[in-house]
Amino acid sequence: MKLQLLTASLLLLQASNSNINVNANAVGISPLRDIPESRNANNHVQSNTKLFPYLSKLRDKVIESIFGRKPSQDVTPPPVPNQLRAQYVKQLVLRFNVTTSHEEGALADAAARLFLDVWAFTDDYVDIRLHADEVRPLLSLLPKSLHTSHSILIPDLATAVYNSLPTGGNPAYTDPKTFAPPVKISSPPGDNLFFQDYQSLPVIVRWMRLLEAMFPSYVKYINIGKSYEGRDIPALRVGISHTVPDAPRRKTIMIMGGSHAREWISTSTVNYLAWSFITSYGKERMITKLLDEFDLVFLPIANPDGFEYTWHVDRLWRKTRQQTNLQFCRGLDLDRAYGYEWDGSRVQRDPCSESYGGEKPFQAVEAVQIADWARNQTWNNNVRFVGLVDLHSYSQQILYPYSFTCSVDPPNLENLEELAAGIAKSIRLSKGESYTVASACEGAVSAREYSAGRYWSRIESGGGSAVDWFYHEMRAHYSYQIKLRDTGSYGFLLPKEHIVPTGEEIFNAMKYYGDYLLGNNGIEWFPEAEKDDDVKINQQQPADVAQDPISQELKKRRMRR
Repeated sequence: MKLQLLTASLLLLQASNSNINVNANAVGISPLRDIPESRNANNHVQSNTKLFPYLSKLRDKVIESIFGRKPSQDVTPPPVPNQLRAQYVKQLVLRFNVTTSHEEGALADAAARLFLDVWAFTDDYVDIRLHADEVRPLLSLLPKSLHTSHSILIPDLATAVYNSLPTGGNPAYTDPKTFAPPVKISSPPGDNLFFQDYQSLPVIVRWMRLLEAMFPSYVKYINIGKSYEGRDIPALRVGISHTVPDAPRRKTIMIMGGSHAREWISTSTVNYLAWSFITSYGKERMITKLLDEFDLVFLPIANPDGFEYTWHVDRLWRKTRQQTNLQFCRGLDLDRAYGYEWDGSRVQRDPCSESYGGEKPFQAVEAVQIADWARNQTWNNNVRFVGLVDLHSYSQQILYPYSFTCSVDPPNLENLEELAAGIAKSIRLSKGESYTVASACEGAVSAREYSAGRYWSRIESGGGSAVDWFYHEMRAHYSYQIKLRDTGSYGFLLPKEHIVPTGEEIFNAMKYYGDYLLGNNGIEWFPEAEKDDDVKINQQQPADVAQDPISQELKKRRMRR
């Protein structure tokens, strides 16, 4: 009966619309404009115009009674829930345009002193989230040049957060009925509905298991380990494994996202890459060859506790949920918690800092689980890591090692820069987006680093990063951190409409990355190289890893330091 009423109301509405607009459309003019000024025409329009509101109300009530919400044509945005408004009351995001190291240092000191949340740091700008009442104290700590070189990026953070929430709803923030699905979901042809919105952890896990069931010959669901709160750290291993005796070590690329909980686009992009590579096997020659020779491990949520927290409590939570020595300041920065060149500076020992990496290396449970899994794969499962692609947001950057300092260059710097430039070009050709290429140290350098005869400050610490640890400890010599869209208009609150375009451009980038590695550009292991009798091989490392010339050079440099 409801369906019949709906059909009847829509037909009546269509009929009334057609009577009003048919003549206008026939001659190529806009509806209700340039209508002949005859008496009959005016009467006809007036009668239909009077009838039109009643038909619209009838349509709306029928649709609302069936689907539990107003039709999707209603463009009036719902009000921000009081709970969300109170959580982010009077908060905003400022952008400071910096031009000198003095301005950078002043911002670094002021942000640390006021415990401000730094969203982005580049050579050109610094984005800072703060309360409106903190603007004046912040400016009082800055040089006068910065008083006039800043602008408001996001004036109302509560509204921006609300607009970024999934269409499916978040019961912690508002009435689920407000977020009921629209009457009709329109999606471009060929796009998977899974990527039309952000997905929660339970949905992602079920989706990953479904992929394993659909493609059992080359997709395997794996559990990296357990988080601090006991959640699984899920991943997909994709590739054609060879079980022949004496098979060579399986070259493996790790693609990771979700280290910082609020960076939802990184998780969605890892999932998009997994889906694209899986469904392209056997269809695209390069991808088929890549999965025949390499394994790709897709880890979409490295920080599941923090990710869940962003869905139910605080959308802008960054760190893990691990307890620290201050009960009211929980969490560790997972990308500052790895053991290689871990930063123990005074600034980064503050548990309330967004970049707090712990009191010691590998204090973060999730970092330990990921590192132990990677070591076990190398030592016991015939795996050789050749690359890590660690996805973050935002600022559209492609960063290569090292992150901990700018005073040391990686041995294969030229190859890293060459590949990064190709990745940036493939993205630009794909969607027209511009990604800059730089050393990771330029976006994350330890505070008070000595350079060019003087000390200077930067916003973030760079020690203990995943990209440095995989590059140096796992010999993954093509490791990158890629910061995804956008350049600040939305920041971490990227709308769902960007999920597919971001996934497509990074998929094209990863195809270029894979094609580069298939050409053995710089990852040859030189089996004919002579052994250096003076170099003692670690018994836990495979012999081919210890004999790698780049690895030997890394070891020598570390010993000199």
